[in-house]
Amino acid sequence: MFASLRLPGALRAFVPALFGRSALAMAGLAVLLTVQHSTGSFALAGLASGAFGLANVVAAPWRARAVDRWGQPRALGLLGIVQATAFVGFGISAAVTTAPATAAAWSIAFAVVIGLSAPPLGAAMRVVWSSLTPAGPQREKAFSLDAVAEELLFVGGPLAITAIIVATSPSVGLFVTAGVGFVGTIGLITSRASAALRGNPPRPREHRVRPLAAPGFLRVLAVLAGVGAVLGVVEIGAPALATEHDAVPVAGWLLAGFAAGSAAGGLLYGHVRWRASLGARLLALCLAIGLTAMGVSALGSLPLFAAGLVLLGAFLAPSLITGYLVADTAVAPDGRTEASAWINTAVNLGASLASAIAGAVIDAAGTGIALLVVGMVAVALAAVVPVRRLREAGGTGDNDLPLAGPSHDLGEAVR
Repeated sequence: MFASLRLPGALRAFVPALFGRSALAMAGLAVLLTVQHSTGSFALAGLASGAFGLANVVAAPWRARAVDRWGQPRALGLLGIVQATAFVGFGISAAVTTAPATAAAWSIAFAVVIGLSAPPLGAAMRVVWSSLTPAGPQREKAFSLDAVAEELLFVGGPLAITAIIVATSPSVGLFVTAGVGFVGTIGLITSRASAALRGNPPRPREHRVRPLAAPGFLRVLAVLAGVGAVLGVVEIGAPALATEHDAVPVAGWLLAGFAAGSAAGGLLYGHVRWRASLGARLLALCLAIGLTAMGVSALGSLPLFAAGLVLLGAFLAPSLITGYLVADTAVAPDGRTEASAWINTAVNLGASLASAIAGAVIDAAGTGIALLVVGMVAVALAAVVPVRRLREAGGTGDNDLPLAGPSHDLGEAVR
């Protein structure tokens, strides 16, 4: 898997892209802590954090479409400048505004701008990987490495920004997050591999790449929303169960175990030479994550629950990797950034909706019931995996067909 980094130009693009992506891992907590500090209200902090997350999810496909249209250097560069400016403005506002109502209004406004302008560095890097590798095992290994590294970012990012804020101030945390995101973005777009992706000229309407119009792609997104729902319940359920056992500090370790399991699963996925088709893999992984969630729901003790979360996490990164591989084959190259962004959007939307509902379910019936229900939902959604449309040519793992099927040109398969 790590051999992917020896490809010409890969390391030069991957390192800054990864560094820039750590800003997203820090941003949510930085926004939350800053608003709580400036207003004294967790309710307002949650509102600003939710506004940031919702803006990010809603704008993701359109940002990615701009990258496909205008190219990585121009689109990512502009987004990076806007977001860094918003972070800095947010930090200054939080430092100088004293009235809670005014601070809340400015905080929500800046949070929305930060979410809307977040550069899609993950999707952009996956397009870089596609430009550097042939379809097949080598690309799967590169995607696996990328997914595992991203999982580790979301373990270390929140810890790092918390330490920075505790040692300095919330505003400094926002300034650091701005710098990390901006430096990473500039580092990526100045790499040779990214600079070569300069976008595509306008195409006639009937030939435009629209991933959502690709046959079967909406079904893939629905399935991955179910995977995201499991993630959302775990993020609420782990702290809730720790609180039930009067062991609040254990919550972080439970979530770290889940992330570690995901990273281990991604590493294993990247080392296996798969013969099963993408459709069969997606079906098996979604069934596995749903059934495992149902099994973990019956584990009441913290040690067993922690072990169950590690096993549950082992199916998360492989599910995302398979989704990204589907996106890579769903449309022509000039729509891959958007297709990859839709995968993220589906997972994030599923996680957000599940998180919003899980709190009420946990209060009423406990963590186990919430996990049981979301596991059943994931298993049910696995039934809509478009296995036939993702069947591979020749029965090998090297020639995934586009969702449109072998009888259509990729450019004509979508509208």
